[in-house]
Formats: sequence, structure tokens, C-alpha cells
Amino acid sequence: MTIFFSSKLALPPIARQLTANSLTIRGFIYAAGLLLTVTSLSACQSKGESTGQRAEEPAATAPTSDLPPQALRISPAQAAAAGITLGGFSHQNMTSEVVANGVLDVPPQNHVSISAVMGGYVQQVKVLPGQYVKKGAVVAVLRHPDYLKLQQEYLQARARLRFLGQELERQQELDAEDVGSKRRLQQAQSEQQTELATERSLAGQLRLLGLVPERLRAASLSPSVSLTTPIGGYVKVVSINPGQFVNPQDVLVEVVDRSGLHLELKVFEKDIAQVRKGQRVLFTIPNSRLEQTLEARVFLVGQAFDDEARTVSVHAHLEPTSATLLPGQYVAARIQTEGARQQTLPEEAVIQAEELSYIFAREGTASTGYHFRRYQVKAGPPQHGDVTITPLEPLPDTTQLVRRGAYFLQAEFTKGQQE
Repeated sequence: MTIFFSSKLALPPIARQLTANSLTIRGFIYAAGLLLTVTSLSACQSKGESTGQRAEEPAATAPTSDLPPQALRISPAQAAAAGITLGGFSHQNMTSEVVANGVLDVPPQNHVSISAVMGGYVQQVKVLPGQYVKKGAVVAVLRHPDYLKLQQEYLQARARLRFLGQELERQQELDAEDVGSKRRLQQAQSEQQTELATERSLAGQLRLLGLVPERLRAASLSPSVSLTTPIGGYVKVVSINPGQFVNPQDVLVEVVDRSGLHLELKVFEKDIAQVRKGQRVLFTIPNSRLEQTLEARVFLVGQAFDDEARTVSVHAHLEPTSATLLPGQYVAARIQTEGARQQTLPEEAVIQAEELSYIFAREGTASTGYHFRRYQVKAGPPQHGDVTITPLEPLPDTTQLVRRGAYFLQAEFTKGQQE
């Protein structure tokens, strides 16, 4: 604000004094107003800058992960809720294992296929599949005219042999008295030996049919013969029915003796060097409801390779068990080889992710929570709740490993990756 004074205006002295004083007061008021305006503007600017700083603060303090790719952070409350426990490796004598597949089998002498020595018609079938039969029990009865003919020939040969024996004795007496000729004596000896061979051959054929030649009489000839089992066991297969004609090459009945039941395993070429006689075998029956793990002992290791599958047969005797096992059942087995002292962790401390295995270790503690890191390891098969661990990265002996609560950490780790 500017005030103009005219030099031509004449004012009294007292008026000039009042005018000067008025100008001084007005100038002071103007200066005070200007100072108040500047202070207000400065305050507004400072307030605006403070407000802007607070608006930008969340962006400056937004959570940025400063952890390695395989690490995560959880709060103390989460660690307590998950029941995480820490510790180091345990060292135990863990046996290594050779995985093998195979079947339950019996020795060849415990598996019998019953056939007819001579063809004939089935007259009776005495057994059913699954039935237990004793040694010598009749399983079927066959009928054919040739059986009668064979018995007839045997009786005729036996009668003729008796006559030739008597003729030989007479010729020997005549030769002793020097009455008979040497030729007739020799002829009698020859005929007697020939008929003896015939009689014994026919007697052997009758025994194969299940008949007893010594008990055979002309009045007891029969067109039927009985087939018997040479071993006791369970009937596996019955492939005949009454009225059916069977040939000598046909298998009529199969009988299996389970007393010699054992494992026949196929071990790959790369693993056979670790298998020894007497080693323990743990096996299960995958396709049955039997969930029990059974035991056996290796008693025979094959010495020849299967050229196609490149495997070797390994046989193992079963340990006593109350489980019902049948020949031909498929088994999944683990042959326990020599043991060694190895690093182990509880099974619940190892995370299986597809073909990889992981464990967790605590890296440090901060005010914001606990830091954990995930390590990739090679895990062996579980044994009595423990797993053999081979770290794929260096792990100091003082590392605090997660022995319990690893699955909670894995869930948090996976959730963090998804976010």
C-alpha cells in the first residue's frame, strides 16, 4: 500500500506530526500482516510435505523379501502352534536294501501233475479244486478195454513162465542123468528167460496203471483203473469230467504241497553282488488285503542270468507265520544287505516332493520370528520310523534341523511361493 503526499499541501506542524505517526502505525500493521501471511504459507507447506511423506511411507516400507529362494520366516506364535522341535542328526546302524519282485512258489517235487499212462474214458472224478488230499488218495477213475487186454496178457505170460520153469527143471534132471540132449536143455533155458522178460514188462505196465500184478487173478479182471496222487496237498486244477476221453499227454489233476512254500525273487544284475545267503527278506502281498509285512531268509542265490530280463533268481525260506499264503501270489520284497552307521532323521522330518526329498533347518532368530531354510537331500527307505539322510548340500554338524513340524513349514513355503 502506497501513500502519496503532495509537496504543494501545507500542513501545520502538529498536523504533520500526527500524519507521520499514523504512517508509522500503518506500516507496522502492514508488516505484521505480511509476516502472518508468510508464516501461514510456510505452515501450510510444511503440513503438506508432512502429509505427502506419510502417504508415501507404506510404499517405502512395503514388505520386500530379503530371504534366499529356499528360505521362509514364521512368527514365534506359528512355531509354537506347529509344535516345531529342533535337533541334529541321529546316527544308527541302518541296513541298505535291495528291492526285488517275485512270486510265492514251491519246489518242483511239491507240485504234481497227474496224467493217464494209457488213454481211457473218465468214469469218476473224486476231487474238487482246493480240496486237500492225502498221499495215495484216488483222484479219478478211468475205463478202457485195453486195460483188460493188458491184464490178460500178463496172466498168460505168468502161466507160460510157470510152465517153462517146470520144463527147464525136467531138462536139467535128464541132463544130470545123461539121458536128455544139451540142445533141448539150452532151448528150455532160452524160452524161460524170454518169457520172464515178457512177464516182468507186463507187470511193470500194470503197476504204472496203479494195479498190483501179484494180486491179479483171472476172476478179478477189471476194465477200470484208479489214478492216485503221489503226494499229499491241495488240489490246484481239475481239468476233466466224466465221459471225457483223455490221452497220456493230458494233465488231468494238479496237486500242490504247500509245505515247501518259498519266495522266488528276481534280482537285477546291478544288485546281485550285494545278496548273500542268510540275509533277511521283508515282503508284502500287494494284491491282497494282507497288510502285514512278512519275513524270509535267503537260502539260495542263482548262478545264471536271465538273458532277456538281466535278472538272477534268489530263493528264500519263509519264517513261521499265521498268514495264509498261496503259491503263485505276487510279492514285493526288500532284501536287507549289510548295515552301516548312517545319519538319520524321523520319517516325519522328511518332505517328499515328487522325486525329490527335503528337510528344513533353522538359519537364525530375529525379533520378527524364526528363519528356516529348505535343503534338498537324498532319503533312503524308512526303517522303524527313521530315514537315512544324505545331504546334497554341505550341512555343519551344529545345524539345527527340524525334527518335527516339517510339513507345516512346507505348507507355509508353498503358500509363500504361490503368493
